[in-house]
Amino acid sequence: MQLVIVTGLSGSGKSIVLKALEDSGYYCIDNLPAPMLGDTVKHLETAHMQRAAVSIDTRSAQLQDLPQYIQHLRSGDTEVRVLFLESDTETLVKRYSETRRRHPLSNDIRTLAESIHAEREMLNELANLGHRMDTSELSANTLRSWVKDFINLDKSGLALLVESFGFKHGIPLDADFVYDVRCLPNPHYDPKLRPLTGHDAEVIAFLENQPAAVEMLADIQLYIEKWLPCFVRDNRSYLTVAIGCTGGQHRSVYFVDCLAAHFRAIGYPVLVRHRELA
Repeated sequence: MQLVIVTGLSGSGKSIVLKALEDSGYYCIDNLPAPMLGDTVKHLETAHMQRAAVSIDTRSAQLQDLPQYIQHLRSGDTEVRVLFLESDTETLVKRYSETRRRHPLSNDIRTLAESIHAEREMLNELANLGHRMDTSELSANTLRSWVKDFINLDKSGLALLVESFGFKHGIPLDADFVYDVRCLPNPHYDPKLRPLTGHDAEVIAFLENQPAAVEMLADIQLYIEKWLPCFVRDNRSYLTVAIGCTGGQHRSVYFVDCLAAHFRAIGYPVLVRHRELA
């Protein structure tokens, strides 16, 4: 059976993810107590369920034991994927203020921001169990699209996620490596290139004619290719490489597309995200 465990910060989009998984044919359970995970999977297998998804978060009892429950399932015949959702504190405060819902850790002593910080600390050990996804400022449609890419990804080995972003909108929380390409010539200052993106032939030609851009791309590619096998040996399932420029429209998009094409060509499963274009 294929099992997706959805966890992460309250308000980061777990309900949207469960709905997207349900629409993709998964049998979904929200707010499952962590100790019930093993028995639930046995019941679903007895019922011949092929694909299921469960949400487990800080509302659950014995959350600290979730890693060992997941390890036990992975030692059997269950294919387990973990999706950890997170958002920056400013976004979470805004979402709670708009919906006027109560944070699960809030009380008469803690402020909302303090409750979010406490939950982040509680979940810190779970963040590296699987694939981290930063949902800050993401629309619901974009999040649903990213989830479908995630479940359709070939899981034959370590999956590489390459993401473009703009530094003026903040660094992605889910990045394992961050590369800064703001030192390269910026197509934004060419009026003809400004409305285009790194997908467009004119921007690609501009950057390919910049020796520094060509050299930096080769250096980043070489570094990642050299060290990826170490992460494979460490049994990592996902590695996220973020490339940032000023606005996330031109240079970072071009670099991500080039890196994705290269690593797909040498056999790695690759996910591509262009945060600011989304």
